Amino acid sequence: MAEKRDYYEVLGVSKNATEAEIKSAFRKKAKEFHPDLNKDNPNAEEKFKEAQEAYSVLSDESKRKMYDQYGHAGVSGGASGFSGFSGFDAGGFDFGDIFDSIFGGESAFSGFSGFSSGASSRTRKSRGSDVLMQMNLDFEEAIFGTEKKFDLDVVEECEECHGKGGFDVEECHTCHGSGTITTQQQTILGSFLSKSTCPDCGGTGKIYKRKCRECNGKGRVKRNKKITISIPAGITTGDRLRVSGKGNPGSNGGPNGDLYLEFIVSEHEFFLRDQDDIYLEVPLTITEAILGCKKVIPTLYGNVKLNIDAGTNSGDKERIRGKGVDNKYHKHKGDMYVVFKVYTPKRLSRDQKSLIEKLAKTSLETEEITTFTKFVDKNN
Repeated sequence: MAEKRDYYEVLGVSKNATEAEIKSAFRKKAKEFHPDLNKDNPNAEEKFKEAQEAYSVLSDESKRKMYDQYGHAGVSGGASGFSGFSGFDAGGFDFGDIFDSIFGGESAFSGFSGFSSGASSRTRKSRGSDVLMQMNLDFEEAIFGTEKKFDLDVVEECEECHGKGGFDVEECHTCHGSGTITTQQQTILGSFLSKSTCPDCGGTGKIYKRKCRECNGKGRVKRNKKITISIPAGITTGDRLRVSGKGNPGSNGGPNGDLYLEFIVSEHEFFLRDQDDIYLEVPLTITEAILGCKKVIPTLYGNVKLNIDAGTNSGDKERIRGKGVDNKYHKHKGDMYVVFKVYTPKRLSRDQKSLIEKLAKTSLETEEITTFTKFVDKNN
């Protein structure tokens, strides 16, 4: 027989691990190696049993002390009594809590002797999962907010049977009200009991003499509805909006999950958005840049007149306060930045060329040009 591994190594914890750390580590191992979740892994059952055995010792204070002092020999009685899944001491560990999130309220551990939380776990109300949908918005819709109408399939409680699925309830004849059926297997490690959900009552332990025709016994019906969503101003790509109760249906009468709308905002031809600030590139002619001018500047909220200083260069920018995005979603208002770009004409008329040549004969040097000229001369 292969030598037993160190229990701390099995759970992946240090010898100084706290009770909470040991419990958390076992929870992870249980999810990772549970046979019902890893049917394609031939080693899953063995790994799962190994983790159970380690937890049964390390979760018990007295057993842990004996193990720390004498190793496996100190707990050989407990270890030799470890026969498969039946008889495993869970140390108060609630296995249903681990797998409720995976199976929507139906614990996979309830399928083993000693782990079952009873039919109550199968009849426990469980909230439905959330749904994520992507929605495209125009630039202006995202900036100013809008309303969107769209069709959505929603699952609602059947009005005919009030969500029960039928009429005249009685105890299930197949499982006798337990909600499960049990099968037994003999292995070299002992008796292996496997419980599965009753196929006739779906784990509730109850059946109805008359099935509801409206919902076909499901207790819920799917309907297509037109949903109107109010989208606040300031939404940007990646933002999400929650629509309560429009997700997937819950089980056993549990509430629906939520619908999350994730937005994708299209770009604007001229405006560039950076969080709540808006950038706009404004073209200038050479004469406008040299002499300065007044220019009409478009903003999100209409045109404004801007005085542009003489001697403006490409890349210079000017801030217009409060003309950015008025973000109602994040409760913040940005500014607008006008970025200037000086364009040099590629074609000149004869008169224009003559004027430029006359201008070139004058001194147009700036401090920056003089400094650069000195640098060039120095490297000759």
